[in-house]
Amino acid sequence: MLGAHPAAFFVVLIFVALWLVFDWKNFSWASIATVTTLFMTLLIQRAEHRDTQAIHAKIDELLRANSDARSELTRLDEQEPELIERHRAHARAQDHS
Repeated sequence: MLGAHPAAFFVVLIFVALWLVFDWKNFSWASIATVTTLFMTLLIQRAEHRDTQAIHAKIDELLRANSDARSELTRLDEQEPELIERHRAHARAQDHS
């Protein structure tokens, strides 16, 4: 996820610097709000990415530790969301049987 990469913050800083150099007369309070929104969006994306990666690491470890777990589940997060939903629906149906 590119928005979660630390370099994304530098891209925004370069954008602001270029904005100030080429169009400083139009840099107003609305512009400050825009830049703040960009930074907050990047911070939120980074936090979500960190949380998601931590959850995946924990689940991967649980799957590796449990000998009854099916090995194909370790790669499930690489599938398309629709396929994952189908897998979950199938697993729920088996649990209710």
